[in-house]
This record gives sequence, structure tokens and C-alpha cells, in this order.
Amino acid sequence: MKIVQAVGWFYPDSLGGTEVYVAGLCRRLQRAGHEAIVAAPDAGGGGERTYEHDGIAVYRYPIASAPTRAECQGRVTVRGAERFHAWLGMKRPDIVHMHTFVTGLGLRELQAAAAAGARTIVTTHSGALGYVCQRGTLMRWGEEPCDGVSEPSKCAACELQHRGLPKPLARALGSIPPSIARAGRGLPGKLGTALGMSALIAENQAMQRQMLAGADRFVVLTRWALEAVVANGASREKLGLNRLGSGHEKVVRKRGAEECPTSLPVTVGYLGRLDAIKGVHDLARAASSLPRALPISIEFRGPSERRVRAEIEALVGGDPRVSFAAPVAEHEALDVLARYDVLCCPSVCHEGGPTVAIEAHAVGTPVIGTRIGGLAELVTDGVNGRLVRPGDWRGLARVLREIAADPAGTIDRWRGALPPARTMDEVAAEYLALYAV
Repeated sequence: MKIVQAVGWFYPDSLGGTEVYVAGLCRRLQRAGHEAIVAAPDAGGGGERTYEHDGIAVYRYPIASAPTRAECQGRVTVRGAERFHAWLGMKRPDIVHMHTFVTGLGLRELQAAAAAGARTIVTTHSGALGYVCQRGTLMRWGEEPCDGVSEPSKCAACELQHRGLPKPLARALGSIPPSIARAGRGLPGKLGTALGMSALIAENQAMQRQMLAGADRFVVLTRWALEAVVANGASREKLGLNRLGSGHEKVVRKRGAEECPTSLPVTVGYLGRLDAIKGVHDLARAASSLPRALPISIEFRGPSERRVRAEIEALVGGDPRVSFAAPVAEHEALDVLARYDVLCCPSVCHEGGPTVAIEAHAVGTPVIGTRIGGLAELVTDGVNGRLVRPGDWRGLARVLREIAADPAGTIDRWRGALPPARTMDEVAAEYLALYAV
């Protein structure tokens, strides 16, 4: 089969969990005897280009670097994306598998793939669940997990608060009926955005219905996400659940607690992009509240914007127990995870994994995380790790104090109850079964 994996960004421009996932899937499809090609938009690119990354063929198509509001909202085809449509018509792939809905890769590209005769599969990696959550986190007001049901007034208010409006004003503007809001969205700038938000949510709902009608299968990464998509009107027959898996070829599990018990100071690691939605500020606040005599060390490791790094440093206030380290290459991640006594994933958005938590389990490192998304289905609180409410840095601080005070009764006990880690081979096998239907 000729299989196109379409993603919003790809190497070498971007390195993130979805890119790692797509690359790992492509390698396994190639081993199974299929032709796998990655396609991705290239904002501001000078023209179409092809190249090879780690043995994977990549096609990039240029799109507008300054898209209009209509292009960003998916109401019109993004300038440049028509080249991708033509490329699909020329390539005639058997399968087009889309992994992100972003500017330049959305509903119209899905329709172009179907028009080219391809079987279409969509996997949603983000909290948006396709076009369900405009905020993209499935966190109501950014404070607590949402029920996942999209409603114009509710979701418009939440997104407007996310954009800086106080809740009372956000609620008032969000309550504008979509039929009236459509007239307001024609105004320029922030005023048009604010007045037209409920109309945007209603259009997102319509695009979600069109996407589900047009795609052959819509795949989510967690059981919660599947139920949320159903609650928004999707037919279960169109849906699939394919949980994340570790893409590493060889995984060596570290020695167990009986042979190598956890010693003090306890080492807590955060590995990944230093981003607000990943909860790094909550980990920093928790660290800053710990008694200075507590035997614990905390490492932040990963790429970050200068601003976010500065905010974290200010929160921890020069505490010598908190350190920062450079990002690691994909092939080095398992070694880093094995050196941690526990991995902390304090995410404040709905994630399918994160993959780093699955990899931590694979090498024998327990996880402390938040009770949302994939973490809530991967970690059993008090059995193989701990879970706290998203954004609850005080609760996270209590867990950190517990593990430093009693590593044998917490970390070492959790190590003996870690589940087998799912692999990317299993993920690829399930996709191949979908492709062949």
C-alpha cells in the first residue's frame, strides 16, 4: 500500500511527540512492506520540496505565513494548500492518515484525500479532539477538566477567557446567539473575534460532523476521549481506540527495588517541552514550597522558550535542589528516564499519553501525574504512581514530600506494580488492520 501520513509539522523544523509518533509509525509500515510518505505544510515556504528524514520520504507544501482569519478558522482553503490537493491527485495514495488539524491541514485536505480515492483515517493527538475544543486543552476555564461536550455559549465563553477577557464579560459575549454572532465576526481585529466567537464554535461543530462523515475512521488515544466524541454526536461505528505506545526498539528495564532500592535524595525528573500546558509552572511552585531540608532533587529537562524558562527559575528562587538540563535526543531518552526515581507529568491539558510516561514505565520508573487524559488511564493512583488534580500544585507538593520521606513505601512499592508498556509495534499493527478494511 501507498500510505501518506499527514501531520502539521515535521523534522527537522519541529520535534515533538506527534512527530516522533508519525516517524515511528512510518518505519514500521516500511518494514511491513508498504510505502510510507510524510506530508506536512510549510508556513512561509518558498515552494514545494521533498527530502528524506531518517529513511522516511517527506513532502512539504508551502502555505501562507500570515493566514487570514477565515483561513485560520478553516472556512476557506489556506493559500498554498491547493498544491497538496494536486499532489494527492497525482500520487493517488491508498491511505491518507491525518494526525493533526492545523492551518493548512484540515477538513478541506481530508476531502481532497477522499477525492483522490484514498481511504481516510484521522487520529487526534490533541485535546481539541478534532474540532470539539477551541481552547485545545479540554480544561474548563483552564482550571478543571471539562465534560467534553461542545456548546456554543459555554465554549465561546471559555475561549474568550483564554484570550484574556474576564469571566463575566466572556460569558456575556459567549451568550450571543451564533446567528447574530456571524454578523459581528466581520468586524476587524479583536472586536470581530470576540463578537463572533459563538458562531465559530457552531461552525466547529459543523466541521466536526463533516469530518466524521467524510473520514473512514476517527481514532482517539484514550477511552475518555472516545466517550467524549460520542457525547458530541459521533457514531461509535466510525470510531477507533488505539492507545499510544513506546517507539523504542530495545528497552532495558532497570533493576528492581529488591536489588536496587531508592536512595536519598530522591530524584524527580520532568522530561519534555517546557510549556505552560504541560504544568511546568505547577511543578516549580510545588518545588519552591518544599522544606529546604527535604532530601529531593528535581530536574527540568527539555526545550523551552526563554520566557517560560525565566518564569520557572523565578518560581524556584535559586533552590540548589532544582536543576535544568538540555533536551535529549530520542535515542537517549530511555537512559535519562531510567536515572530518575520518579517522572513527574503535571500536565494541565488532555493528552493521549504522554508518551514519555509510557516510556518511563517501560524502563521501570513510576510516574506522578495529573488526573486527566491518558495519565488517568495509565497510572493507578497509589498503586503504581500518584495522580493529583490538574493545576493542584499544593497536592503535588504533598506527594513530593511523601516520596522523599518514605521512598520504600511509595516509589519502591510502585515499581513492583508497573504494567507492561505498550509498544509502537502494537500501535502499527492496529493501524494496518484499519487500513486493510
